[in-house]
Amino acid sequence: MSQKIVLGEKEFEYDPENLSDTSKAALSSLQFISKRIQEISNMQAVMQRAKNSYVTSLKKEMLSEKAGFTFEEN
Repeated sequence: MSQKIVLGEKEFEYDPENLSDTSKAALSSLQFISKRIQEISNMQAVMQRAKNSYVTSLKKEMLSEKAGFTFEEN
């Protein structure tokens, strides 16, 4: 059964049973690293969201101190 893979900007069809051992190893490594890159990208998005939340919280705190009263969300 043929499968598809994108290498660069081109899509290729291949039959996993017809790949050499070297190609199978390279494909496995490529799939592994692609998953890790996606995981890291997802983690970066989560960390950026947390950073933005901390910045917002710090801004509110600094404004509260300067204004002399607390900005609270209900």
